[in-house]
Amino acid sequence: MPLLQDILILLVFSVVIVFVLQRLKLPSIIGFLLTGVIIGPYGLSLIKAVEQVEILSEVGVILLLFVIGMELSIKQLVSIKKTVFIGGFLQVGLTVGVAGLVYHFLGNSWNESVFVGFLFSLSSTAIVLKTLQDRQEISAPHARNALAILIFQDIIVVPMMLVTPMIAGESTDVTKDILMLLVKSAIVVVLTYISARYIVPKLMHAVAKTNSKELFLLVTITLCFAIAFLTAEIGLSLALGAFIAGLIISESEYSHQATSIILPFRELFTSFFFVSVGMLLDLSFFLSNIPIILLLVFIVLILKSSVAAIAVATLKYPTKTAILTGLALFQVGEFAFILSKIGIEYNLLTPETNQYFLSVSIVSMLLTPFVIMFSENIADKVLGVKRKLGLNRDVNPVDNDEVVEPSLDNHLVIIGYGINGRNLARAATASKIPFVVIETNAEIVKQEKAKGLPIIYGDATDVHILETVNLSRARAAVIAISGNTDTQNIIKKVRSISDSLYLVVRTRYVKETSEILALGADEVIPEEFETSIQIFEHILHNFLVPEGDIIQLIHKVRADNYQMFKGELKGPKTYRSSELADFNIKSLRMRSDSNKFLGKPLKELNLRATYGINILAIKRKDKLLESVQPDEIIKQGDIIYIQGAQSKVEAFYKLIN
Repeated sequence: MPLLQDILILLVFSVVIVFVLQRLKLPSIIGFLLTGVIIGPYGLSLIKAVEQVEILSEVGVILLLFVIGMELSIKQLVSIKKTVFIGGFLQVGLTVGVAGLVYHFLGNSWNESVFVGFLFSLSSTAIVLKTLQDRQEISAPHARNALAILIFQDIIVVPMMLVTPMIAGESTDVTKDILMLLVKSAIVVVLTYISARYIVPKLMHAVAKTNSKELFLLVTITLCFAIAFLTAEIGLSLALGAFIAGLIISESEYSHQATSIILPFRELFTSFFFVSVGMLLDLSFFLSNIPIILLLVFIVLILKSSVAAIAVATLKYPTKTAILTGLALFQVGEFAFILSKIGIEYNLLTPETNQYFLSVSIVSMLLTPFVIMFSENIADKVLGVKRKLGLNRDVNPVDNDEVVEPSLDNHLVIIGYGINGRNLARAATASKIPFVVIETNAEIVKQEKAKGLPIIYGDATDVHILETVNLSRARAAVIAISGNTDTQNIIKKVRSISDSLYLVVRTRYVKETSEILALGADEVIPEEFETSIQIFEHILHNFLVPEGDIIQLIHKVRADNYQMFKGELKGPKTYRSSELADFNIKSLRMRSDSNKFLGKPLKELNLRATYGINILAIKRKDKLLESVQPDEIIKQGDIIYIQGAQSKVEAFYKLIN
């Protein structure tokens, strides 16, 4: 089978190349793209069934967008609607305009220039989101902005395809097609809401009740591909349909399980996608025109990053967030490849221009993980230049001076208003501790400010924002955001302002604890081991370990950076299990009305000698008899608290029932 042979070749080369790059600490996406270049038709020509591999790659894009949709929710998507439509429209519109003008001044016609603008306005949803996910930055402000703009690009690519024949001079009723598309899109939005609210949660619940993993997987995959297929049939993209499917499932309580079973398939098929992209690069053309191609890539980097940053800055996001968003979206995307085929069909692209376009696109994709990797440093340097020029004032959508009083002193600063930040704010309010919250989501800031919450809009990696909340006079600060990179940057900025501030940091994984402590955090709370502490605290209480010893043990575990849970430290031998085994306390209810223990004084029952148990207390209705006398009589309905070995307690339980 040619396809099976091609898949084997693809996987073998991918394993070898990705393994080497991982040893060099380079992103795996680079390995997949290089694999495609090497084994593709312009490389060693090892792959014969190129079209079949491209079909598998489409599955990868579908699964990637499906998982992204499940990790969001409709409420979260609504919260970034301004960025989707306003930011996305500005980014696409400005890029089309600027790129079109540049191409026109190079001596090309206006219709060709507008079409080239279309191509360069689109970014790579798959590569950007995969890279941000791998770096655990998908919930960061710049990642949310990038996602919002990418969603708009996925939507706008369909009207672009419809307009292309009109640009080429073909007589097509484009207006009618666009109106029909708008109507269909409105229907999709309504059906999405109804499905997410009423249909899918009930369906997933019914499937989950069967306890069949196979059925759960099949239903999840079916929903994904069915919705993707339906959206494609009405003229929208497969990727957008997959994203909508993910959003629908995200509204059910089974989205986490669905995500976990999809992830392995997503990783496999997205690797096919990146390999198929690499196959498009014509090595001979690239090598013979490499100076021009690299110059064009640099121009695209500056142009697209600047335009996207301007679009985000227009929405009054902090400068750093705008720069990071722009750098994430500088590359040319996979949907541009589909659009370019239509351009060739209508003679808007010459074969030579198309090769330049493909070369620039693929090189920009190859560079994307590196640009995102170093985007923090690039943004900091740009901000440094901006400060020297006296242009370092960010205009925020919230009037900070109305919220944060200049007299704030000895207060708490909460960075991030997610679940942890929200709960901490409630506890501070209940305890009458003065506090202020820093949050980058403009919608949340607006809503909470209306409720009277002391909250400001801003990026805490900016020293100016920290100074706005009077950090130098604060008593404590808590960093409760999910991005590890941003967390580390915030710690550095906090310590540059105050060395004495008590700083608590929430992190997801204990492996990040040491590095965060080294940067200057006083306490680090890793989510994965704090749950373990709560579990073993309950267990120790059950084993009657004294409260003081439990507190001491918990303190020691935290002080030693959770080494006990990692198998690197033996716990303190406060009690041996053998000492506790015979000291077991249980409560038993006397339900039977005819057992031999009812109506007789305890001294006649001789429970200790006969059954090996002691009665410590008796609860009768609402009264607790703590001092049980030998003359006390057990009655039906009593709850007796007995102590003895587990085997003795079990045997006694069987006797009374």
